[in-house]
Amino acid sequence: MKYYDKLIFELSKEGRQGFSLPSVTWPDSLSSLPSGLMRAKAPALPQVSELDVVRHYTNLSQMNFGVDSGFYPLGSCTMKYNPKINEEIAAHPGFAGLHPMQPAYSVQGALRVYKELSASLSAITGMAEFTLNPFAGAHGELTGLMVIRQYHISRGDTKRTRIIVPDSAHGTNPASAAVCGLDIVQVKSKSNGLVDVEDLKPLLDDTIAGIMMTNPNTLGLFEKDIKEIAALVHECGGLLYYDGANMNPLVGVVRPGDMGFDVMHLNLHKTFSTPHGGGGPGAGPVGVAAHLAAYLPVPRVVEDEGGMLYVEGCEDSCGMISGFMGNFGVLLRAYTYILMLGRQNVRMVGPLSVLGANYIKESLKDCYELPIPSICKHEFVFDGLKDKSTDVTTLDVAKRLLDYGFHAPTIYFPLLFHQAIMIEPTETESKETLDSFIEIMKHIAAEAIADPDSLKTAPHTTPVRRLDETTAARQPVLRYSKEV
Repeated sequence: MKYYDKLIFELSKEGRQGFSLPSVTWPDSLSSLPSGLMRAKAPALPQVSELDVVRHYTNLSQMNFGVDSGFYPLGSCTMKYNPKINEEIAAHPGFAGLHPMQPAYSVQGALRVYKELSASLSAITGMAEFTLNPFAGAHGELTGLMVIRQYHISRGDTKRTRIIVPDSAHGTNPASAAVCGLDIVQVKSKSNGLVDVEDLKPLLDDTIAGIMMTNPNTLGLFEKDIKEIAALVHECGGLLYYDGANMNPLVGVVRPGDMGFDVMHLNLHKTFSTPHGGGGPGAGPVGVAAHLAAYLPVPRVVEDEGGMLYVEGCEDSCGMISGFMGNFGVLLRAYTYILMLGRQNVRMVGPLSVLGANYIKESLKDCYELPIPSICKHEFVFDGLKDKSTDVTTLDVAKRLLDYGFHAPTIYFPLLFHQAIMIEPTETESKETLDSFIEIMKHIAAEAIADPDSLKTAPHTTPVRRLDETTAARQPVLRYSKEV
């Protein structure tokens, strides 16, 4: 075992320390704590030097895979590069040092960022107004559905309690609808992966609050019948909700507002480059058409005639959905990203992401089963290896990719295909990176035939070998020893 492979407890030596703290006399109030909450003995913490600690955690960080260290073709999550200028702006003392309870006159710069980012998102998406308050994409979904419910209730249309969700939808769509108190009605997809308009028509009546759609959908396919779907849903009195998780290929090309959508959310931690993964943080701004603006959550940022910005409430609002004004650090990163690209270069995001996805798809379709061969948008789905004679699974392919320095794509989603491999390259990757990924994917397909065991036992070169992922998730080992 190498020195740096050892755990921090294994580096511990009696009497060694890496800190110096002043002596403290504990206040008498601690004696009032219940005895059951007091330790009988001091915790068994490692005794190590500062240098040992620094090396230990640096070593751990180098064992992690991140978008800064390698290609991350994770479909549905848009793991694009996060420009470091974003971090510099978010860490600027003028922003990082603000307190949410400061009066509006003392935070005009922050409120101006909020206002201008809202306007930029409105221009990009074709919506009239945005709230930036939601903390994540699913939180944005819930907020958008609350706006829809508030709209119907304000008109006395209280029996609209059902929401239509396609069978190809992201799992958060029906979950968010259920949390909002809506009943889910499923609409089927056709064999080409698109919503079946004929299956939709009988579902539309005066109990429908709206429909939730992702366009392009989870298969990476553009819903070409969207204008007809919008007309049908609007005709029955419902609204269209746009799940912005797949907005990446549309940026600068097509706007959801122009398709007929009334409400939408965006994942700033996907489409607009801020860090994604590891549990957060995120941001899920919600945009609405003009006739729904009054129902957005409070507080809202408004500007008076003199150019002063302040926050206010609104009696028609769906209510407060977060503390203060959302995850401001994430908003700053998205604002920086949009300004850095500018109007002209924002228009390149969509076409480049589509070009990269189709390039990979066409390059690999002879080795991997392509259930829907049509042109995709930013992502596409294979149904496992084309040659399935050796019983090598999608999981095996994903694990083997780690040995070659690539993160695995999304696997076993969407559920429409048993061995789904969803790949999304994003617009930030070079052709050389895509070519390397294609070469390795072809090599793995050949290995699956010549040496299937090399895949079934992969990964071989990672710090941790293949885990029992179910047990690891349900019974994680979080302590070095029982005594800690």
